[in-house]
Amino acid sequence: MNNDFFEALSLLEKENNIDAEVLIETVKQGIMKAIKKDYPYSENIAVEIDPETGKFEMKILKEIVDGEPFDPDNEISLDEALTLSKDARVGGTAEILLNPAKFGRVAAQNAKQSIKHEIKDFERERLIEQYKDKVYECVSATVQKVEPATLNAVLTIDKNEVYLVRNEQIPGEVLKAGDIIKVYVVGIANPEKKPSIKISRTHRELVKRLFEREIPEIADGTVEVKAISRVAGARSKIAVCSKDPNVDAVGACIGPKKSRISSIVNELKGEKIDVILWSEDQADFIAKALAPAEVKQVVLSEEEGVRECKVIVPNNQLSLAIGNRGQNAKLAAGLTGYKIDILPEVPVQTEEAPEQTESVEEAEE
Repeated sequence: MNNDFFEALSLLEKENNIDAEVLIETVKQGIMKAIKKDYPYSENIAVEIDPETGKFEMKILKEIVDGEPFDPDNEISLDEALTLSKDARVGGTAEILLNPAKFGRVAAQNAKQSIKHEIKDFERERLIEQYKDKVYECVSATVQKVEPATLNAVLTIDKNEVYLVRNEQIPGEVLKAGDIIKVYVVGIANPEKKPSIKISRTHRELVKRLFEREIPEIADGTVEVKAISRVAGARSKIAVCSKDPNVDAVGACIGPKKSRISSIVNELKGEKIDVILWSEDQADFIAKALAPAEVKQVVLSEEEGVRECKVIVPNNQLSLAIGNRGQNAKLAAGLTGYKIDILPEVPVQTEEAPEQTESVEEAEE
């Protein structure tokens, strides 16, 4: 019986990656709760588990009294105690061993449920403790498998399985078992119940964390990331500035022969990245944000508190400024926080084609 118990204990330890001492204490508490359900009025219950000696005992402790016990659940007569131990004395403690084999199916089931509950609580606390410092950070993960029906990916991070759902994967990327990828830890869901780690490959903060990893000047604070706008899988715009006049913020991010930014682009499966020099002059910043289009003029709204502007571009730059499906203009709006109206330098008026403009509001978070 004991051998089976300790084999099961060892299996629990391996399956749940729990320290042996912590697991034993968890199992003891679970068994004690189960015994308490069968012996609700017993005040002193003891469980001893020692894998080294193979000792596994469950006991109810009763005080030895002279004469008939007043509280049979917690007291035992000297005569009865002497049948258990010849050393029994009034005022001492008698140990009534409980036979696990005769413990009862209901009690055993209660013990099993209690142990499961304790282990779940331990796993929940361990998971929260393990990941609390990783929230809002970029971590490496290994793809274990991709579910064919849903295309959700099962990843491992620090030996824990984590789901990367399809809509948090970069559009167009094809993950396969064995891939090592970077993910952004968005947070911990259901921390009070069954916690799970929320991760993403589409979050704009992933771009920022990748820049922090790859660009030493960002990591040490010389270059600061001021804003990011992203359409995952297509294009990102990142605005940077330098706190050191001798350091070129954009050049530091791109690196010699684009070596630094290339590694980030590769991690994001070819997603294009525009690195833009941030400016306190909002009109100048908006013009830069619309790169690679050339901007002739930016007219900010004169209404106080209204973040809107009109941008004039050469006729041959209009499509470039707007971008495919309005993507470039939307990214610029998201980067600057301005609603942007894009107009051609020389309006073209015809009966069939009215003046061509594009109005783009700030992209949603």
